[in-house]
Amino acid sequence: MRFLLKLLIANLIIVSCVFMGKRHPSLSGLVATMPLTSLVVLLWLWSDSGGDSMLLTRYTVGVLWGIFPTILFFAVLYPCFVRGTTFPVALTLGFSAWLAGALVHQWLLR
Repeated sequence: MRFLLKLLIANLIIVSCVFMGKRHPSLSGLVATMPLTSLVVLLWLWSDSGGDSMLLTRYTVGVLWGIFPTILFFAVLYPCFVRGTTFPVALTLGFSAWLAGALVHQWLLR
């Protein structure tokens, strides 16, 4: 039951951003980048681990440094969309940039 609640909350956040994005794309982007999902994960990790501060610390560091691969993703997508790159190609390029950043992220945090 607890798993289903987690699944429901995560999906509500995503679906809310999609609906909001149809009318207010920049506001939806702001909400999507809020630490909303990270906050929910942090609360569940805290609850599930009995407040393991080392686990919470490692998670927080991962989120903090994970911002950079995410910035790379959008820094590649934006000029692709401005130039009229097809959606699948833009996503492939953006995801490739994110993956490269994520590999560096994991290597640095080992």
